[in-house]
Amino acid sequence: MSIFKFKQFKVDQDGCAMKINTDGVLIGATANHHNPKNILDIGAGTGVIALMLAQRFPDAKIHAVEIDEQAAKTAERNFQESPFNRRLNISNIAIEQYHSPERFDLIVSNPPFFVNDLKNEEIRKGIARHAKDGFFNLLVKKISELLTADGQAWLILPVKQADEVVVQAGYYGMELLEKIHVHSDRSKAAFRQMISLGKIKTAIQESDFYLYQDLKVHTAEYKILLKDFFLAY
Repeated sequence: MSIFKFKQFKVDQDGCAMKINTDGVLIGATANHHNPKNILDIGAGTGVIALMLAQRFPDAKIHAVEIDEQAAKTAERNFQESPFNRRLNISNIAIEQYHSPERFDLIVSNPPFFVNDLKNEEIRKGIARHAKDGFFNLLVKKISELLTADGQAWLILPVKQADEVVVQAGYYGMELLEKIHVHSDRSKAAFRQMISLGKIKTAIQESDFYLYQDLKVHTAEYKILLKDFFLAY
């Protein structure tokens, strides 16, 4: 079934190369700013991250950018059918071509991250999963241009790519503010990092987050994080 039901909205995944996944819901529930008025979701896919942010920040306007035309249409439909529809909109455009007179307090992205990897035979899924050379440099540059002076940008990435993005951020006047190491369970090394970048240097916050306490049994911290969204919690 292509429809995924949350507590306050539903997401039709039909026509989207990348379906709802753990990375997306984690960053959607975690990305934070003390008082965001304008939020940007880069690479919206189904629109689930933008919808989660609309639920979490009821005073914010959320704009999404999605390069894939079919996914953008699906996300727009999901936005229109949600209770937050007046605060959500989407542009079917590549982020490098996106320009806005507005600056954003909170920028969130679950970007493609397989650079120079074996390309998926299904072209649209390949776009969603794979990044070209120079993509992260371009992404970070664009984020630095669109972020307010006290804004925060949040990304979820594999560890290697996250480290590279932090280095790139320094070239564009941004600092690492927070790093969350995401583990499957306590016996395994982190397989993802959620990182927060900003233009104001502060002490770096660092923590660990575990998905499972046992086979197919999520941790209490995972359930607490997603209790406002998942019907099961």
